Amino acid sequence: MNAESIGLLLDQYPGAGRDQLIPILQDIQERYGYLSKEAVVVISRRLNIPSSKIYGVATFYNQFRFLAPGKYHVQLCRGTACHVKGSAALLEEVKKELKVGPGQTTPDGLFSLEVVACIGACGLSPVISVNGEFHAKVKTGGVKRIFDQYRAREKGN
Repeated sequence: MNAESIGLLLDQYPGAGRDQLIPILQDIQERYGYLSKEAVVVISRRLNIPSSKIYGVATFYNQFRFLAPGKYHVQLCRGTACHVKGSAALLEEVKKELKVGPGQTTPDGLFSLEVVACIGACGLSPVISVNGEFHAKVKTGGVKRIFDQYRAREKGN
């Protein structure tokens, strides 16, 4: 992500103002996976909105990230069905295995962790999704195996 590529994306919003800020932020995050400081500065200059206001809007909505996601983006469901089936203990085990908390990325850039309110797969609870690949009815004892599968993929590449 660089200022030029962000500028090209913003060219798709001619005459954009404050009312187009959220769609612009969504497009940038969809394309790059997160909102970088550079992106916020470019948007600020182009829309003539202070960076602090852009951060204010982006931090209000939990859909926006300010750190690059890992190659494998892990989403752990904490919805009611998953909670009842043990997702709190599952979250603790995932944090222990990855050595990161929600909203963080492992130092090697391999995994990022996000806790979601509901993943929409209640019948499979508790659920962990890795880049959209669902792991159903996960027990704490199976967490290491899941991540070892992805680590093995990396060694195979």
